[in-house]
Amino acid sequence: MEYLNKIKNFWVKKEEGIDGILVTVGLCIIALLLCVVMKESLGDFIQTIVEGMTTKANELLSGVSVSPGV
Repeated sequence: MEYLNKIKNFWVKKEEGIDGILVTVGLCIIALLLCVVMKESLGDFIQTIVEGMTTKANELLSGVSVSPGV
């Protein structure tokens, strides 16, 4: 349990003062700019991933049969 607390504290730690606020605002601005600029290609990228996962899931499940009562 202590290990999980260390991981949580590492990822959730807050920056103190104005530096933390500036970093957070800067990251949000960068994320928004990336979404605006990369909107088209991001949609294509996500669609490609979803199609690939769907194809792989269909391949994996095509050999699986469900037995009644199991």
